[in-house]
Amino acid sequence: MHRRTFGLGVAGLAASVAAAPSLGLAQEAKKVTIGVSIPAADHGWTAGVVFHAERVAKLLMAEHKGLTVIVKTSADPASQANAVQDLAVQGIDALVILPSDPDQLVTAIQQVKDDGKFVALVDRAPSVNDNTIRNLYVAGNNPALGEVAGKYIAEKTPEAQVVVIRGLPIPIDQQRQDGFDKGIAGSKVKVLERQYGNWSRDDAFKVMQDFLTKHQKIDVVWCQDDDMAVGVLEAIEQAKRTDIQYVVGGAGSKDMIKRVMDGDKMMPVDVLYPPAMVATAMQLTAANFYDQVPVSGNYILDATLVTKENAQNFYFADSPF
Repeated sequence: MHRRTFGLGVAGLAASVAAAPSLGLAQEAKKVTIGVSIPAADHGWTAGVVFHAERVAKLLMAEHKGLTVIVKTSADPASQANAVQDLAVQGIDALVILPSDPDQLVTAIQQVKDDGKFVALVDRAPSVNDNTIRNLYVAGNNPALGEVAGKYIAEKTPEAQVVVIRGLPIPIDQQRQDGFDKGIAGSKVKVLERQYGNWSRDDAFKVMQDFLTKHQKIDVVWCQDDDMAVGVLEAIEQAKRTDIQYVVGGAGSKDMIKRVMDGDKMMPVDVLYPPAMVATAMQLTAANFYDQVPVSGNYILDATLVTKENAQNFYFADSPF
């Protein structure tokens, strides 16, 4: 089995992850507590986030004897704000947070930062995303996720009529949309309609049913998330529509990677947006305390196009996503 590997395209990286010389037992026994706040596993991608957060928490604590990592999951922004406050009360030295809705959690994150704690923000950034609210930002390349998908569609089916299923009305959704529009710019690809699917396979199923009712001819579907692609494919199959040539999703779920690997004509490619990014943020945060390296700035992962030719490199059968 090939372990999943992720291209690490670094934009504005001020974080060095080079191995530092051994700092001795005293340094390794240094007492540090890292709080990790993430959304609950309400769909496949967030299930992957939880899996990787819990996996790497154990690895880091085994590596650094003085380290405690506390992972808390939350179902919604209000409960996540409470979770962040609970972590602060427990006396954390650092917070790694993937916010369910960043703008709703700005106050809670800001309080931790203002208390002089190290803050690593993952994936979803608020409207203001600079060193006033966090020390480190780790994310997938949201504009590139959309642009890679758009360019593929424009090259493969240059006159395609496309329907788009968006995620949630938050900043990264708009970044992906802007990237997609850039990717199809100059082509004759026509976007028939865009609706939010809330990164949910059930909601995407309903949106796709609506699209199928409204539009007698659809060539391609672009949806931002592989979970939504599951609902889209089910709606197409139930409607017995044969006009739709293929679907492009995103994130790199093992089920969709397997479809690509097997040459499924309805899922010829996928675009990576790995949930393991939370693990990267946790590792860099630990490095801030235990290695002699400065950790700050932006760490952006590549939005790799997964094709039949390279899909095996990204297939990780043991992952929950």
